[in-house]
Amino acid sequence: MTSTTAPLRIGFVPGVTLTKWRRVWDERFPTPLDIVELADAEQRRALVVGDIDMCFVRRPIDTDGLHLIPLYDEVVVAWAAKEHPVAAFEEVTLADLADENVLDDYGQISIDAAVAEAAVLRVPMSIARMHNRRDLVYRPITDAAPSPVGLAWRQDNEHPSIEEFIGVVRGRTVNSSRTAAARSTPPKPRPAQSRPRRPRPSPKTRRR
Repeated sequence: MTSTTAPLRIGFVPGVTLTKWRRVWDERFPTPLDIVELADAEQRRALVVGDIDMCFVRRPIDTDGLHLIPLYDEVVVAWAAKEHPVAAFEEVTLADLADENVLDDYGQISIDAAVAEAAVLRVPMSIARMHNRRDLVYRPITDAAPSPVGLAWRQDNEHPSIEEFIGVVRGRTVNSSRTAAARSTPPKPRPAQSRPRRPRPSPKTRRR
């Protein structure tokens, strides 16, 4: 791979942190990364129309025509005003929220509703941490389904750096046989090993 390779365009939805993977990429490969933040509703469209090459997506997502690698699951939390009754607990259940106006959204309108105690937001924990609002608190919902995150790319995308980026995300070492750099380096010859000589039998002593 050369530095003339087109940039690899990586999308990500809010809450996903790419810092570690980007640092490893920059240390190993000359191809630049173009990082683009996308709303959850835009993640599939951006891949299908070719605005990006790969995307850290929130599942579920329609995978028709896409490859998808599951990465990790996020805890889902109840995000509410600090004066809301939810704030009195360390964690809550879905039954605790049965009588609340629960919104599965973290847009500004929904956040304003939560601040006004008109709603409780059900969001991935990383979203609540990212906003770091002093007027809101979040509590884990112990029986809520987790929010899964994955890495997706179009099946017909032939960008030469896709396999290398997958390797970085999966934690492959720089010498992994599945990376282009490793494939281009011939294996080192093994040193010849001499066979150990058999010990000579000791002479038998004669009995007198």
